[in-house]
Amino acid sequence: MAGFRPGPDPDFPYLSENDRYAFPDPLNCEDDIVAIGGNLSPGMLLSAYEQGIFPWYNPGDPVIWQSPDPRFLIYPEKLHVSASMRKVLRRGEFEIAFDRDFAAVIKGCAEAERPGQGGTWITGEIIDAYTELHRLGWAHSAEAYLDGELAGGCYGIFLGGAFFGESMFARQPDASKAAFLSLARFLFAGGAAFIDCQVPTGHLYSLGGEALSREAFLALLAKTRSLRRPGNSDATDLRGSWEKETAPPLSSA
Repeated sequence: MAGFRPGPDPDFPYLSENDRYAFPDPLNCEDDIVAIGGNLSPGMLLSAYEQGIFPWYNPGDPVIWQSPDPRFLIYPEKLHVSASMRKVLRRGEFEIAFDRDFAAVIKGCAEAERPGQGGTWITGEIIDAYTELHRLGWAHSAEAYLDGELAGGCYGIFLGGAFFGESMFARQPDASKAAFLSLARFLFAGGAAFIDCQVPTGHLYSLGGEALSREAFLALLAKTRSLRRPGNSDATDLRGSWEKETAPPLSSA
């Protein structure tokens, strides 16, 4: 975009995870784009998610901050596990782990072929930024392993009682679904209010996703954040947390 440097602005101040930045109100924006510029430092990213915004831009563009209208969410009571996926999960076809290898998951998402897309938006700078958020306890991954090899997974941000899904990939059939559904069941069992899927896809519809207006989403987000855990940080560590016994049982329907 004319007048903007590509990628993060090196002159923009670095914000630590405890710093915050006030973005323009998405409700005052005519389209999905809320702001352009800035960087991907921890405080900048966390500020964005808290305000219903996330970075989404192509290589060669400046950082573009977006808040889609409508937004696509999965609620605890609407999560759909198909009959075929219930069988996959019951049989334990994949070994499921959380936060075991975040770096491999985000790299797998970056390398995944996506029909109709010319390349990936998960650039090296995105990988570095979210890997740092993972180190700080805000970004998390779910992995599905087959015969000891990473077969698929997903990653996102867990903040204020909601999980903001970023991307997923699969090298084997059903691997990404197994990782995502296992993570969703675990998070919902722990009280998560919703999973933000950002924009609709047929795959997400099949998992129970529903569209919500931006205005309604921002109101829900504000309510959810008011229920955040006490203390200065919502950062958490999911490593070692996956236990099938802690997830709600799979129905036979």
